[in-house]
Amino acid sequence: MSYKLQNPIIPGYYPDPSIIRVEDDFYIAVSSFEMCPGIPIFHSRDLAHWEQIANAIGPENDFHMEKNCGVGGVMAPTLRYHNGTYYIINTNFADKGNYIITAKDPKGPWSKPHWLDDVPGIDASIFFDDDDKCYVMGTGDCWDNGAGKMEGGIWVAEFDIEKFKLKSEPFTIFNSALRNAASPESPHIYHIGDYYYLMIAEGGTEHYHSVAVARSKELFSFFEGNPANPVLTHRHMGFRSPIINVGHADFVQLKDGSWYAVMLASRLIDGKCKNLGRETFICPVIWERDWPVFTPETGKIEWEYEGPASLKECPVAEAPEKVVFDSDKLPLDMVFWGRPKDDIWKISDSKLALKCIHQKLEDDIRPMSFEVVLSDDNYVSFLGKRQTNIDQTFTCAMSFTPKTSESAGLALVQAMNHQLQIFRCVEEGKQVLKAVVVTADYEIPPYIPGFTSTTNAQMVASVPYDKADVVLQLEMHGEDFTIRFGETESKLTELCKVDGHIINPEKVGCMTGTLVGMFATGNGVDVDNWAKFAWFSVK
Repeated sequence: MSYKLQNPIIPGYYPDPSIIRVEDDFYIAVSSFEMCPGIPIFHSRDLAHWEQIANAIGPENDFHMEKNCGVGGVMAPTLRYHNGTYYIINTNFADKGNYIITAKDPKGPWSKPHWLDDVPGIDASIFFDDDDKCYVMGTGDCWDNGAGKMEGGIWVAEFDIEKFKLKSEPFTIFNSALRNAASPESPHIYHIGDYYYLMIAEGGTEHYHSVAVARSKELFSFFEGNPANPVLTHRHMGFRSPIINVGHADFVQLKDGSWYAVMLASRLIDGKCKNLGRETFICPVIWERDWPVFTPETGKIEWEYEGPASLKECPVAEAPEKVVFDSDKLPLDMVFWGRPKDDIWKISDSKLALKCIHQKLEDDIRPMSFEVVLSDDNYVSFLGKRQTNIDQTFTCAMSFTPKTSESAGLALVQAMNHQLQIFRCVEEGKQVLKAVVVTADYEIPPYIPGFTSTTNAQMVASVPYDKADVVLQLEMHGEDFTIRFGETESKLTELCKVDGHIINPEKVGCMTGTLVGMFATGNGVDVDNWAKFAWFSVK
């Protein structure tokens, strides 16, 4: 009985997928940016149905993460398996840079980071050859264009996987498929037949994103680019293509010898918004004349494909719509923004409690730097989930009575300080319920020198509300957002409607997607008050 591979196979902002097969099991690791815990790992037996089984990094293995613009932190992991050990190599922009963690089981536990002091650049990747030798690939201005200028490219070096050190000097093997292409990055190497194949992303992860492939019969030589490059992209399909930003791919071979690739892409909402960020998609691959062909015949990512004939459909249990806090263990898909201190949240009496700390969700964005300046203060009292569908409703039941400067409630968080906050607070001595839209003005990204921004907050609704218990709801249909409140879930009153385009403008981009969750803050002051949440639901 045939089944379908429906794209995206992992919805919501789970980008930069790296895939492996170990016997009959498939695993994918993805980026998590400034969320904690990080690097979600998913498992499947049919390539269609995926279940999160772990987060590879968290407080238990010394994960340091800081809340800022949303697009910093941890990105572009490579997951590999060799001789009984699972490896993830990755870059943490909030810590010391490149590192490797290992595990005997992808569910964990994962080791503490082995920091790679001698591995430069970003998007580092590892490759185990047929003779068990290990190599590391990376990016940087490593290609000499012959005119006295170094340009972006890809390098490879032999690597000591036991000592986590380079065994040779980096050797440049490729620059980019297109002349002066932006951001040649995310290299993966495969030894297939007589050739070593290099697959990279280039063009930047937004509209001009693409996949390029090169090959060589020798690893330490300059690779020959595929004449068909870019082998996969949607940039030629215009800015209103329903699937956009396609790139950053990784191969997997099935037991029957067939091939597939996973990659990131974004779904477009209302022709211009990318609320869900970059998601994980899949397509079949065939080989012709020793080159890969993605999605034969159409050459673009389709919404669905026939499932592999050699695999049987293996559905996984759907996560419950409502999270009740009757365990000290949080669901794997619930995340904090930045690594929080242990004393700002707790679960007791079947309720999640968040403390009203001085940090605000909309604290001004700091410039990003590759210099390591670790801080233990850059986190917020926020716990949420990713938006995974274009139409989705988030609801929570909160018990909270503000006393001075504090507030708490439900928040939609997008990158670069674009937010929708629904909260209880005290205003002129009266208890009120408010909805506030937060945006930011900036000209350049935070990782460019000279970055500055201005944060704006606009109240869109306010009503008196003096009861301790309240149910808050945010319903999203595309970019039409409706906010409701009430004493019980069955008796909700509309507070207001909000235009989602304000929170998801083009300049926010798609690096990350929307999170919706519960929050508490003292708004600049540490307040000894807690907001308690009985449940949180996503429909």
